[in-house]
Amino acid sequence: MAGPEPHDDTSSDYEQFEKEQLAQDRDAAGVDTADIDDATAQNLVNDLIDADVVTPVPEDQILVHEPSGWAFDSATLLAVFHRGWTAGREDDMEAE
Repeated sequence: MAGPEPHDDTSSDYEQFEKEQLAQDRDAAGVDTADIDDATAQNLVNDLIDADVVTPVPEDQILVHEPSGWAFDSATLLAVFHRGWTAGREDDMEAE
């Protein structure tokens, strides 16, 4: 008994197509953090400090993101993290 003709099997093509579509959906739904320059990051971090979301620790030269407990030594990294963290929290709330 012969198996299916290898040229007729398109399952791997379909799986690859589906993976690409899912990746595009994730990218479209994601938060764009590439547009955060140093000045924008510093403004966001200052706002977060004023809102008691971020605590500066001058002696260690770090910024602590209080809701997550993560520490950063760069305002830009903290700003990118906070945008992603906020977007993730909003997605979780929408899913409920």
